[in-house]
Amino acid sequence: MIRVFLADDHPVVRKGLQRILEEQPGISVVGEASDGNELLLSLQKLPADVMLLDVSMPGPGLVPLLQELRTAHPTLPVLVLSVHPEDQYAMRALRAGARGYLTKDHSPEELVAAVRKVYRGGRYVSATLAERLAAEFDAAGSSRAPHEDLSDREFEVLCLVGSGRSVTEVAATLGLSVKTVSTYRTRLLQKMAATSNADLVRYVSTHGLMR
Repeated sequence: MIRVFLADDHPVVRKGLQRILEEQPGISVVGEASDGNELLLSLQKLPADVMLLDVSMPGPGLVPLLQELRTAHPTLPVLVLSVHPEDQYAMRALRAGARGYLTKDHSPEELVAAVRKVYRGGRYVSATLAERLAAEFDAAGSSRAPHEDLSDREFEVLCLVGSGRSVTEVAATLGLSVKTVSTYRTRLLQKMAATSNADLVRYVSTHGLMR
């Protein structure tokens, strides 16, 4: 039996995922969480074989959460689910330890196949993402979008500030001080050649990074 833990901040989404998975033989949903901190606490009591993790849950942020999961549960494969296109979050998720990345517009059959594959020790990526991973080896001379060169924490702050969140709201979401977030914002303005939050909002909207 494959024991699956669901982490998504939308109850309707969790119920839909649970129904899809438990209709399949040999799969059981053993736990749910609506934010990153709840997830980490729950896993101490609910052992699982596969984690389904939403990109945009409240809590420490996708990459820090993946890093914590890898440290605390090194054998637990994480399959990231997202409404965001692969080219925005997938590479960072995989580098941080995720075993797969699946956008939510895929079919229920593909979701089940992805769960079974990461459970068996494989990685799940789409054909398009596989091509991009291969292209990483030959990307030295290619142009990169400015956000691709940001650190993981800078990227999280960019997405939140660019989605219209205030510095105070970003600090609360990421568990950082307002001063620290302000420092990240100043650094972002420099790195992104921006002069105001409005510039960051336009960039995030144009590149599909809204949170």
